[in-house]
Amino acid sequence: MKTKISIAALLGAATTFPVLADNFEAGPRPLYLIDKMTDGPLKEKLASCADTPITRTNFSIGHRGAPMQFPEHTVESYVAAARMGAGILECDVTFTADKELVCRHAQNDLHTTTNILATDLAAKCTAGFTPANGDTHASAECRTSDITLAEFRTLDGKMDAADTTATDVAGYMDGTAGWRTDLYAADGGKLMTHAESIALFKDLGAKFTPELKTPSVEMPFDGFTQEDYAQKLVDEYKAAGIPPQDVWLQSFNLEDVLYWIKAEPEFGAQAVYLDDSYNIEGWDPMDASTWAHSKAELKEMGVNYIAPPQWVLVTLENGKIVPSLYAKEAKAAGLNIITWTLERSGPLKTGGGWYYQSIEEATTSDGIMFELLDVLAQDVGAVGVFSDWPATTSYYASCMGLK
Repeated sequence: MKTKISIAALLGAATTFPVLADNFEAGPRPLYLIDKMTDGPLKEKLASCADTPITRTNFSIGHRGAPMQFPEHTVESYVAAARMGAGILECDVTFTADKELVCRHAQNDLHTTTNILATDLAAKCTAGFTPANGDTHASAECRTSDITLAEFRTLDGKMDAADTTATDVAGYMDGTAGWRTDLYAADGGKLMTHAESIALFKDLGAKFTPELKTPSVEMPFDGFTQEDYAQKLVDEYKAAGIPPQDVWLQSFNLEDVLYWIKAEPEFGAQAVYLDDSYNIEGWDPMDASTWAHSKAELKEMGVNYIAPPQWVLVTLENGKIVPSLYAKEAKAAGLNIITWTLERSGPLKTGGGWYYQSIEEATTSDGIMFELLDVLAQDVGAVGVFSDWPATTSYYASCMGLK
């Protein structure tokens, strides 16, 4: 049975988006990845689910929607993720010049994620376009805080990319990686406020994981403090009548998480600490002496969810993917583990890059993706995995009976 999700009243859009209410669509990619796997029990199990419809699952989290092919944080991207069975969708949250909350991965990414440089609003950017010249790369910096909400609404979303060798704006904006596509960005993706994302996700039947992004501007901003910012995020869920158990607030800033735990304990109970300790020189997921906080200490602070990148949670033993010490300690401390980001690395035959660095030697084909996902789910015990193409994660979770 199909349910029509109308967003005409919500966003002034002139269309509706059909979403499968009972069955969701995985498309050909999961089976393509299965074909690339090494023969064995896991491949046989996953292949056996080829004719079984996938279901919606909270294990599958739409990372900014489905940005492998759709412009991130747009209506189109979110609807695509929901169609692929993502049970939770992410709106990264930042704010405009008039302190309104909007969905963007960073406060200062409008020059790579929207068409702002091709509009009159380019004149308001923190740093306008500078063409490449010799060894100097092309550059620009446009922030949501440079413009008002009304101005933000005039922009179109595009694939997040920039060609830093470009000598003009058109070339700079045309930098999409070859393994992604501009096919679904041609008409411009519909941008969203945070409040609008709440309404859309609710209508799509999905749950919520907003990330409070670190501001590019100095705080307080025109009297708007970091605590005001964190509180406003929660207030928009309260205003929409969303139950706290359907929301997983996120931040890389531990102080934000601790604020929610104290000020909004119902929402704080599921607040997710996005652990970026890997940025500390000498930090090692296999050496607890290099960690700023033990996992037990985080639990004692009231943190219940932790979310490092996927490479932090795994290592290799005799060529086999196994949980890292970090993963074992987090599990032992009673922390719920979420991780990121599957389907964000392009083809994996050359080692997989940043997201696969701890298992680079074993990353020789796209077939490793399901092997990694299986270890994350079954051995690490992750309760959710972000993906740029949620069909892959949804297929795995549905096949394995994960909710």
